[in-house]
Amino acid sequence: MMQKQQVEIEIVETDKALEELKKIGAQDPVYKSAGPILIKAQKEDLIRELGEKKELSNTRVMVLAKQETRVKDNLKEVENKINQMIRGAAGTTEHNSK
Repeated sequence: MMQKQQVEIEIVETDKALEELKKIGAQDPVYKSAGPILIKAQKEDLIRELGEKKELSNTRVMVLAKQETRVKDNLKEVENKINQMIRGAAGTTEHNSK
């Protein structure tokens, strides 16, 4: 669940970066981060890279959401089995005490 939230935050940050890139002129200098340094880049290349990053992040969110759903379903199934076992054990205890 936390992974999903982190990826969703990445998507929001990527959207903000794309918005800012679209505001600037075609000849304005832009830079991208490469570890601890900034490297001059082409605006269109950055827009393409960020678009690809956003698409990948959206896919990751969908995969994580499906995994989360499966885990919740499995947890409910195990919970139901435990409850059935408890009810069965309680019924056996009551029957034996009579």
